[in-house]
Amino acid sequence: MVLRRLDSGQLLLICAAGLVAVAGVGYTAAAGLDRPEIAVAFGALIAVGELARLTMPGNREVAPIGAAAALGYTLLLDLSQHPLRHPALQVVAVIAVGMIAGALPHLAVGRPPRLDAMARRLLIGALPAFVFRPLADPLYELTKPPTSTWWPALAAMATLIAITLLIDVLIAALLRAEQVRTAFRVAVRDEINMAFPLGAAVGSSGVLLALATHSMDLVALLVFAAPLLVTQVAFRKYAGIRATYLQTVRALSRVTEVGGYVEPGHSRRVSRLAVAIGRELGMAEPELLELEYAALMHDIGQLSLRDPIPGGATVLTEPDQARRIAELGAEVIRQTGVLDRVAEVVRRQCDPITEDPPLSSRIIKVANAYDDLVGPSTDRDRAGAALERVRQSPGGSYDPHAIEALERVIERGRV
Repeated sequence: MVLRRLDSGQLLLICAAGLVAVAGVGYTAAAGLDRPEIAVAFGALIAVGELARLTMPGNREVAPIGAAAALGYTLLLDLSQHPLRHPALQVVAVIAVGMIAGALPHLAVGRPPRLDAMARRLLIGALPAFVFRPLADPLYELTKPPTSTWWPALAAMATLIAITLLIDVLIAALLRAEQVRTAFRVAVRDEINMAFPLGAAVGSSGVLLALATHSMDLVALLVFAAPLLVTQVAFRKYAGIRATYLQTVRALSRVTEVGGYVEPGHSRRVSRLAVAIGRELGMAEPELLELEYAALMHDIGQLSLRDPIPGGATVLTEPDQARRIAELGAEVIRQTGVLDRVAEVVRRQCDPITEDPPLSSRIIKVANAYDDLVGPSTDRDRAGAALERVRQSPGGSYDPHAIEALERVIERGRV
């Protein structure tokens, strides 16, 4: 088992979730379960969701089935025309026990869950419970004759879900900003673009699950579990395809190293440096992924050379030869049929600033030049000399904003 180093935000989140879980389990153990058959049924679905958790792009660990089941249990008003009065702390206990039960098989085979992600799921599941469960009785009274109206309950559910999603985005952005060393506003934007759609789908599923249980009793859990599982399988395939792309690109980038065209580790170092610069400049997550692909394969055009460049340092070659290498590399990448935008970034990495190349191309040019001059060395004097040489290059060679970002990245030790 590999232990991950946790930052202060993650530790705070885990401690808060632990306290809430202990309070929920302790209260429920002392007071007893209200309608235990319902609690066990929803707890089992939460455990299934935790067992089927998956990692989405950006290393985001999610369990949409478990989250939908937790929300559905929170929003239950009645079952078989009988009001449900389980308290918020019982909801917390059911979520906590279900998550632990679902995580045990993973632990048994050496795949421990990420504690910070698990803690966040628990807290985001507990938040609506503490707000909604005190309102359950008055909302249930409105659904009974003679009024028999569900609009107030639905409005309360929708409002609560929207607020919960917003809080979840903010918490996730705070953690991500600290983990990947990016600006908070950039992290918020990425979370809205990448995680908010899934959160909205989970919220809608939780409401539908609660309403279906009102009409169909516990049979609704079985009816809804199947489509939720199918949806999760689709998400898993999507995440798997993304991971396969990255693994393939990384393997392809090593061809130049194995063939002796570039120094060992050069492509990986340029990729990490380029992504760090891109984050410093506020690039969105999809753009960073394309930047990573392009940086990994930026030197693949050197395979066309009869005689390798000494050390693979294209920064020391003639501009025309460097552009020719970039164009040949772009043609190789374009043959894949799925990475045309990456190929364009690689093709234009040697263009002067006056020709307005894409930002990713300018970043790769700066990162490549720096690593060509420094390599794997950690000597600060050599790094300073390389940075100064890039900065003092003839006008139009390198993007000054990318150079400034590179300097900040080096100063903060982000790579």
